[in-house]
Amino acid sequence: MTIRPGPRNSITDIAGLLVGQAEDMAARTGVTVLLPEMRCAAAVDVRGGAPGTRDTDALDPTCLVEAIDAVVLSGGSVHGLEAASGVVAWLAAHGRGHPVGNIRVPIVPAAILFDLANGGDKGWGDTPPYRALALAACDAAGTELRQGNAGAGTGAKTATCKGGLGTASAIDPETGITIGALVAANPIGAVTMPDGTFWAWPFEQHGEFGGPHRPTGPAGPEPVLFRHPAAEPAAGGNTTIGIVAVDAALTKAEAQRLAIMAQDGLARAIRPVHTPMDGDTIFALATGAVKLPEARALALARIGAIAADCVARAIARGVWHAETLGQHQGWREKYGRP
Repeated sequence: MTIRPGPRNSITDIAGLLVGQAEDMAARTGVTVLLPEMRCAAAVDVRGGAPGTRDTDALDPTCLVEAIDAVVLSGGSVHGLEAASGVVAWLAAHGRGHPVGNIRVPIVPAAILFDLANGGDKGWGDTPPYRALALAACDAAGTELRQGNAGAGTGAKTATCKGGLGTASAIDPETGITIGALVAANPIGAVTMPDGTFWAWPFEQHGEFGGPHRPTGPAGPEPVLFRHPAAEPAAGGNTTIGIVAVDAALTKAEAQRLAIMAQDGLARAIRPVHTPMDGDTIFALATGAVKLPEARALALARIGAIAADCVARAIARGVWHAETLGQHQGWREKYGRP
């Protein structure tokens, strides 16, 4: 048997994981919430030079909290961090969270990307939409999820075409573990070679992002960076954020190693990546349903490598599904491919 995508080719192929999304199309922004049915071990790895995050310190293996209740990916830059407050409120109302005596305190780490300069109406004054979007996303959580201009990927862009929200999964027959990724791709770098071929093309499964498309020649050494028509790139003006998840039983330290390895998926799908202008952040979750083999380190290395491939595939899938929005042309329209 070979490694293959799960039945949905989605992070929700991992039992017990639900995803909810909500968008404000006038503002060209949105929120994506990963909502586990049970609390999960979790960790994070931050590689970008301009991150925007919440509660990531609590995920350090030396810290008290052993599990989280949800993860939020949001547009809106710093305004989008308010989405996590909405999820906290929703979870508390449902009696979920870290137990402190007879009180429940929801643990909801979050990361944001910058979509404030994409042409949408951001005139929200003192009431940004992210808390309301987060509540709507929680109410809508399920196993089916939209890609492209959805959730946190609604207003995303890349250096060469529209960005978006994508997902992918893989089932490893050797360990019996299912791996999934959920990524909002909004990099200052390019996800495509000059001819439009995805950098992630070697990892495509079953034509999941329009393949087979192979490069027509060498890519060349020149990096391609997004430049807003009205300004030079600014620190914090982009960012790719995502989640990898497994149904394995991992410690927080093992989950952190998974997140570190999964960051390689960004490097397989985006060039350049982890720049001073990006806040690239990957969370890792482990539901604990499947025990690791006795050779734990070897099994972790294997699923970490597969997770990185899932991240690369999710990035390409999100961009492939994204449609033109304003001045940001969708990949299929720009390159004339199905």
